[in-house]
Amino acid sequence: MTDRLTIRRPDDWHVHLRDGAMLEHVARYTARQFARAIIMPNLSPPVTTASEGEAYRDRIRAAVPAEYDFTPLIVAYLTDSSDADEMARGHAAGVFTAAKLYPAHATTGSAHGVTDVANIMGVLERMAEIGMPLLIHGEVTDHDIDIFDREAVFIDRTLAPLVTRLPELKIVFEHITTSEAVDFVKSAPANVGATITPQHLHINRNAMLVGGIRPHAYCLPVAKREQHRLAVRAAAVSGSPKFFLGTDSAPHAVHTKEAACGCAGIFNAPYALESYIAVFDEEGALDKFEGFASEHGPNFYGLPLNGGTITLERGATVVPDTIGEVVPFHAGETLGWKLV
Repeated sequence: MTDRLTIRRPDDWHVHLRDGAMLEHVARYTARQFARAIIMPNLSPPVTTASEGEAYRDRIRAAVPAEYDFTPLIVAYLTDSSDADEMARGHAAGVFTAAKLYPAHATTGSAHGVTDVANIMGVLERMAEIGMPLLIHGEVTDHDIDIFDREAVFIDRTLAPLVTRLPELKIVFEHITTSEAVDFVKSAPANVGATITPQHLHINRNAMLVGGIRPHAYCLPVAKREQHRLAVRAAAVSGSPKFFLGTDSAPHAVHTKEAACGCAGIFNAPYALESYIAVFDEEGALDKFEGFASEHGPNFYGLPLNGGTITLERGATVVPDTIGEVVPFHAGETLGWKLV
């Protein structure tokens, strides 16, 4: 039995650091565990121009404690009126690592999102030409589509046709939650990859609904049936370079979660690696953990692997009930691994 594991320093390829006081509160937890992170741009107002991206990057750097060596990777927020030249300028200047497609009203902070992919086809064609990755929140938003089916419908209606139309466009299907998503990514060309969160490896929809409504287990895309959790779990530990770590850590203050219309999002950043490695341990796949956490993401993005290492070992990690005004993932639980 392996009791201690040292791996190349990992990255988080999908995280929400928010802004203002919340940014000041949570940035340290991501920077403590990860060398780099893809930072989501769904602020209010969203990050749509290179100058806004530079300003946000400066605010993140200022919020990270000086003892951490951390690089924030900024993402542009696509809207119906996004400009291809602005995306290209931001990417060439090293401000925008990628651009994010939020279907309008799909999740928190997506009110300004894209109403129809046809509206941004010129932008996507330009991104394909310059090698700028597209990150996708893959859900339809039609009111007549069941929330548990929205990811699968998005694949058929939007994602599959887009991959066919723009075969050179590098696409990250973010925070996948269904067997349909796993199957699509596995069968897609090499330019299509996917991030996987810790929560979608640990919980199914019962976590939200059995024994009472549990708002701190509510995120978007929502956790699905057990068969989907098992499919996503198998993909994560498979060793396939198409699947890599992306926490989708999304902090909200307690009073905004425990509300009549609570916010979607799970704050998992403080113990993300301990949460992920528990899954790989349970699946007998500790030998696949470094690839998932530290190698597949950089290789997909075409970025260098990190220098340095981190070490995890067996031991009790007690997750507190709250961290400031935010309830963390695994609150009140004891995880079996700890970051040394």
